Amino acid sequence: MNIVNRIHHIAPVINSASPLVLANCRVFIDFDNTITTSDVLDDLIKRFSINNQWEQLEKAWRDGKIGTKECLDGQLRNVRVNKNTLHNFLRKVELDPYFHKLLALLVKEGIKPVILSDNFTYIIEKILQYQGIKDLKVYGNSLRFWREHLIPSFPYDNPFCLTCAHCKKIHLTKDRTENKLIVFIGDGRSDFCPARVSDIVFAKDSLLRFMINEELPYIAYKNLGHIHDYFEGALTHNHKQHKETILK
Repeated sequence: MNIVNRIHHIAPVINSASPLVLANCRVFIDFDNTITTSDVLDDLIKRFSINNQWEQLEKAWRDGKIGTKECLDGQLRNVRVNKNTLHNFLRKVELDPYFHKLLALLVKEGIKPVILSDNFTYIIEKILQYQGIKDLKVYGNSLRFWREHLIPSFPYDNPFCLTCAHCKKIHLTKDRTENKLIVFIGDGRSDFCPARVSDIVFAKDSLLRFMINEELPYIAYKNLGHIHDYFEGALTHNHKQHKETILK
């Protein structure tokens, strides 16, 4: 669906007078700075790097001179941490205080959100485990350990895109057979591509600026509580309409 048609298609959906039907949605959500309150991967690199070369790579990436895959690969070459120390670090990661509430609402409606991240699946799953969250599908980059070295690999890399090491839009577009609306929740540069192919985009920070600059439809949020309230409002509206229909 091209951008013009997509805007026309979702116009009534993002109108508060006609909210979405949650059961008709597939929900995808970014991890760092979206589910978590910080950029976990950036914090990890800063904390465990043996030198400051990560800063040069970060600048080259921000200037568009290198892609995300090259940046992450170079930065992790200078990280030294064993598993126990890493796990202790991950135990302290904080989630958005409304994530559990949002997740409970979605699961109640039969929806299990899918996490899409430029972080590493191993790291994300460990954090979720420490937070008591199970059975969520996570797509991220891959990580293996060798002594105190972290060795990355990128199974969802798109060689034609420098914006992300993990091409998130692959997971959004690979199955359209269900004919459901794609809802995407994100905040950063790795979310630009999936936002372009989503039906409804909740955006903050650099993703919000991108959506505004590209004149794409979006719903702004500051924390996951705002998204929970939006979904809850949609459910309340639909239940009210259902009751009114029965009374007639």
